[in-house]
Amino acid sequence: MYKVGVFGTGHLGKFHLNNWKEIEDITIAGFYDPDEATAKQVQQQYGIQSFTDVDGLIEASDIVDVVAPTNFHFDICEKAIKKSRHVFVEKPLAHTMQEAQQIVKLVQESDVKLQVGHVERFNPAYLAIKDWQLNPMFIEVHRLAQFNPRGTEVSVILDLMIHDIDIILSVVKSDVKFISASGVAVLTDTPDIANVRIEFDNGCVANLTSSRISMKKMRKMRIFQKDAYIGVDFLNKTAEIIKLKGPEDKNVFAFDIETPHGKKTIAIANAPTPEVNAIKMELQEFVKAIRNNTRTVVNEIDGYRAMEVAHEILHKISSHSAS
Repeated sequence: MYKVGVFGTGHLGKFHLNNWKEIEDITIAGFYDPDEATAKQVQQQYGIQSFTDVDGLIEASDIVDVVAPTNFHFDICEKAIKKSRHVFVEKPLAHTMQEAQQIVKLVQESDVKLQVGHVERFNPAYLAIKDWQLNPMFIEVHRLAQFNPRGTEVSVILDLMIHDIDIILSVVKSDVKFISASGVAVLTDTPDIANVRIEFDNGCVANLTSSRISMKKMRKMRIFQKDAYIGVDFLNKTAEIIKLKGPEDKNVFAFDIETPHGKKTIAIANAPTPEVNAIKMELQEFVKAIRNNTRTVVNEIDGYRAMEVAHEILHKISSHSAS
């Protein structure tokens, strides 16, 4: 039985509490939230202990779940790791690259597991295609959201686009070669809308657009590779694959096309998506990694790499704005 301490019980923190309650071999040691009104409401609603100091909750826990605002991530993670507590921390890993680097160093010098909350890795639409033979040469992403004051302490890059950066880095097996970016701060002090082009050493190119001031929601990724197109709709949790028909493609819609090199058969299939709760699954997989002493699905290096690209994008936008 693992005891979990939850740090931060705002909108997302409550989702975590609800899911921790349903996970086997887990008991909630308590929670910490500096907002007295929130702490009182959560204590009454969930019937779990409210701690008034960070150190006390870390001492009472085996697992620390950091769902606090990004600028608090480092302090809580540092204390927890130094106390040999396993850490689940929401994305982005830390507020600054220096803090992220230090967290990576602390984890690697310790005997603890750390997982970063890049929840889209557990989205049913992504799970449907992740084990498919992916070799992207062009990726197009649109992640659009309606304005919500929650989460605006960071830019749209670190708030929304970082989800797609993490996915792209996980499927493109190559180093980043070049990044170009432009962005505009519209309603906040940091970029609210941005367009980014990432070029990789292997020739793959990714174009990403993220906005948190859109009229409609969209979370789509389109992957193009030799002989196949893969569409991933993170919002509606669907995935489709359009490819040259092979012997393995049975019971799918197919049609013939004429090309300069002869007739080809195109197969269109909706990839079966599993019925999963993404937040619950990421927490379950984290516990499984602790229990089995295996690599976490999104470890500290993954979190650091996503942050590194995100901060390079922010640097490019800042340089572009200043010129």
